[in-house]
Amino acid sequence: MLMPKRTKFRKMMKGNRKGLATRGNSLVFGDVGLKAIEPAWVENRQIEAARVAINRKIKRGGKMWIRIFPDKPITKKPAETRMGKGKGAPETWVAVVKPGRIIFELEGIPDDLAREALELGASKLCVRTKVVRREAYSTRL
Repeated sequence: MLMPKRTKFRKMMKGNRKGLATRGNSLVFGDVGLKAIEPAWVENRQIEAARVAINRKIKRGGKMWIRIFPDKPITKKPAETRMGKGKGAPETWVAVVKPGRIIFELEGIPDDLAREALELGASKLCVRTKVVRREAYSTRL
């Protein structure tokens, strides 16, 4: 699972997911990518499941980049615990994804296979996405 090796603070506030992604919103490495079209918290196990699904579909041909990293800790209090007594322990890690953020990028595989692989990976994520391509890359996708 993806998670930071170490952080400055163990717990983090919720923050907000308003607005559009200003960074990571264009294809940089690959020719085809998966772009988020709504805000969400994507968990580390969802990213891993999508990565495995995409790799199996492309049969490890070409190259894949994961453009998000789960660096936000999510805390939970134990079940059947009364209120108070502080904030719960860190339970999982999430990546904050805003609309427009590129999540995965692929390169070196045919258009139709890349589209199928990214759609399969998108089904493992909790965020609505669309497949995008580089303008000068191909005529159809």
